[in-house]
Amino acid sequence: MQIIVIAITTLIMSTTNKILYKMALVPMKNYPFFLAQILTFGYVIVYSSILLYRYKNGLVTREMLKMPKKPFIAIGFLEALGLAIGMAAAINLPGASIPILNQVYLVWQLIFSATILKKKYSLGQIVGCLLVLIGVVIAITSEFKVHSLEQSGLFWPMIMVCSSAFSAGASIIKESIFLDSKKHLQGKSLDIFVVNTCGSTAQAFFVFLLLPFLSHLKGIRVHELPRYFKEGALCFFNCNAADQGFYGAPIVPLMYVIVNLAFNIFNLSLLKESSAVVSSLCTTLSLPVSIWAFTFNLPLLGTPTTLPQGLYVD
Repeated sequence: MQIIVIAITTLIMSTTNKILYKMALVPMKNYPFFLAQILTFGYVIVYSSILLYRYKNGLVTREMLKMPKKPFIAIGFLEALGLAIGMAAAINLPGASIPILNQVYLVWQLIFSATILKKKYSLGQIVGCLLVLIGVVIAITSEFKVHSLEQSGLFWPMIMVCSSAFSAGASIIKESIFLDSKKHLQGKSLDIFVVNTCGSTAQAFFVFLLLPFLSHLKGIRVHELPRYFKEGALCFFNCNAADQGFYGAPIVPLMYVIVNLAFNIFNLSLLKESSAVVSSLCTTLSLPVSIWAFTFNLPLLGTPTTLPQGLYVD
C-alpha cells in the first residue's frame, strides 16, 4: 500500500512539475538556463539543510554518512554528462521529438538493471520495453515525413538517445546503493537524503566544471554569465515591477522549484521502496497526463491546446 501511495504521489508531482515548468517559462522565457542552475545548485543547499536537521534528530546516523562516496561521484558525473550531451543534442532537434526520444530512458534502465543488478524481467515487461522502442522509431519516422528531422538526420536523435543512457545509469547506481546499504548498515534502511545530498553535490560540482560548455550551448559567453545571472535573479524575484514581461514571478517560478524538489524526493523514495524502473514508469505515465492537462485553461498559458495529432512539445 505504501508503494502505491508513493507511486500515485510521484505521478501527480511529475505531472504538476511539467505544468508549472511551462508556466514558469512565461516570466522566465529569457532565462531558462538561470532557472536550471537554480535547481542544480539550490538543491545542494536544500538537501544539505534537511540532511543536517535529520542528523541532529537522530534520523541519520554516522554509519549512513560513512557510506562509500565513489558511487555518489559516479552518479554526479553521469547526470552532469547526460545533461551536457542532451543539451547539445536538444539544440539541433525539433522540440516535439525530445520528450519522445527521452522515453528510451526506460529501455536503458531495463538493460542496466538486468546487466548490473542481475534482475530478471517477465515477458510482459520485455514486450513493454519493445513497445517503447517501437514508439520512438515511429516518432522519428513521423518527424522525417514532415521534414523536421531532415536537416539533423539520425545523428542528433541518436546522441539524444545515448544521453539518456547516462541518466539511466545514474538511477541504477542509486538503486544499487540502497541495496548495498543493507550490508553496510546491518539491515537498516539508508536515508534518502544521504543519497540526495551526496549525489546532488557531486552533480553540482561537475556541472560547475561544464558551465562554460553549457552556457556556450545557450549562446551565453563565459564573461557574460555574471550579468546573465544577475538579470535572471531580478526576473525570478520580479524586482523590476515596471517590466510586464515578468508577470507571474516570483510566485510561479518558486512554485515550480518547490514542486520539482518534492517530485525528486518522492521519486527517489519510490526508487528506494521499489526499483528505478518503477519510478521511471511513473514519470513516463505523467507525459500523457500532462498532455491532457494542457487542454484546460491554465494561468499564463493562454489559449488551451487541443490534443495533438503529432508529438507533444515539452
